[in-house]
Amino acid sequence: MKRVVFNQKGGVGKSTIACNLAAIGAARGVRTLLVDLDPQANSTRYLLGDSADALKNTATGFFDQVLNFKLRPLPTEDFIHASPFANLSVLPADAALEELQAKLESRYKIFKLRESLDALEGFDAIWIDTPPAMHFYTRSALIAADTCLIPFDCDEFARRALYTLLDNVAEIRADHNSGLTVEGIVVNQYQARASLPQQVVAELRAEGLPVLEPFLSASVRIKESHQHARPMIHLDPRHKLTDEFNRLYDTLEQARQSVQRKKRT
Repeated sequence: MKRVVFNQKGGVGKSTIACNLAAIGAARGVRTLLVDLDPQANSTRYLLGDSADALKNTATGFFDQVLNFKLRPLPTEDFIHASPFANLSVLPADAALEELQAKLESRYKIFKLRESLDALEGFDAIWIDTPPAMHFYTRSALIAADTCLIPFDCDEFARRALYTLLDNVAEIRADHNSGLTVEGIVVNQYQARASLPQQVVAELRAEGLPVLEPFLSASVRIKESHQHARPMIHLDPRHKLTDEFNRLYDTLEQARQSVQRKKRT
């Protein structure tokens, strides 16, 4: 199962959501890989901490080989690093990814990530974190993925960006990845006592958009989680936000199993 976490708007919690859901799956025994395609490398630092500074084989090296490799699937394993958490590995990003983007785009290497992840063995779940932009790395991720999760913070700018995002996903589905589905919209930094978030979520639901539950609460604890490079399931297993992440993971897993049952019948 390959999931991409994507929103063209920055600051909506892509890396936080991808890393915490990946960490929960890994903690439950699922062999999990987090692929970081964002040159900001927030997911990489979240899961690997200060050791990220010393990494040599990163996604930059992987895509540099993409530019020159032609005859067989790329040795993706060479760029994967174990995290401090059991069952959780990372294909890390770094800032140099930005420099390769134009070359990769011009040579139309858009399917290479999918080919490499499809050939990769040893993982039950792959989570892909993307940059806040619709360019080569994001398109590669959407082409490689089975489903797309959309983080959403409850303001008007995020809502306007959402419609463009859904159109872009639909275009990728029509042109490159017919199996791609929008698994749902993850409401992040939710403030239950504020009227605006309630109003915005109600309007999204009225439009028939797949808003997932539970919503993820706003909490300073998540910032501490970033600082300590420990996802919530490891930093504070009994925290309210950890419980919300766990229940969101359960929601996604139940939906995945339901789809699989329908395919078998």
